[in-house]
Amino acid sequence: MNAFEIRGLTVQYQPGITPLKNLDLDVPNGQFLCVLGPSGQGKSTLLRCLAGLLVPTEGVIRAQGKPVEGPDASRGMVFQQDAIPGWLRVRDNVALGSRSTDEQVAHFIRAVGLEGREKDWPRQLSGGMRKRVAIAAVFANDPDILLMDEPFSSLDHLTRTGLHETVLQLWEETGKTIVFVTHDVDEAITLADRIVIVGRGGVRADVPVTFPRPRGENLRMDVDANLLRAALLESLK
Repeated sequence: MNAFEIRGLTVQYQPGITPLKNLDLDVPNGQFLCVLGPSGQGKSTLLRCLAGLLVPTEGVIRAQGKPVEGPDASRGMVFQQDAIPGWLRVRDNVALGSRSTDEQVAHFIRAVGLEGREKDWPRQLSGGMRKRVAIAAVFANDPDILLMDEPFSSLDHLTRTGLHETVLQLWEETGKTIVFVTHDVDEAITLADRIVIVGRGGVRADVPVTFPRPRGENLRMDVDANLLRAALLESLK
């Protein structure tokens, strides 16, 4: 069974504005899929449909074999903007709505590097730390699928690199399916098992990424990685 089966997905906001049209896509369980594309080409629209936050105009989406008819605890989401309640301390944010035990909540707080900051308020944290809280919270809720909408786009390079490592460690530990939207080619190559480029309403490219993990700055000197980067950039034009 696939994590997602998408058939004929069409979203039309108004006549002439159709970011997705007859899109077909399968996402296997446990895969780290990056959805790449320019702004305004349907990446976030696709993710909102997968989350059940947006009802498509046409088409069918199945998650774990069941039709997506609205938000569900089996699909967790990390948004581009901070979405953690400012009136809850770190630990309470991570535990909010959690299906994990106290010990598991503590584990995820440690895993994202916030041990010792459990009693801090969000206003006491940097942007990167708040994003770590959001990541810990979504893993603590134990969904089958994680949906991430350009979660690190506002962060500096070093902070993003650290968060890439954190997400990959938790993904390898838990075996979750992750669908990660980004406009950054290097981020996609670093993270993904597979990259799908969305544009002109459908899937414009579908590319496996087979470089051994962990991946880092060494990929910038890798001939095959540079060829893939060039091909992806060409597809984005």
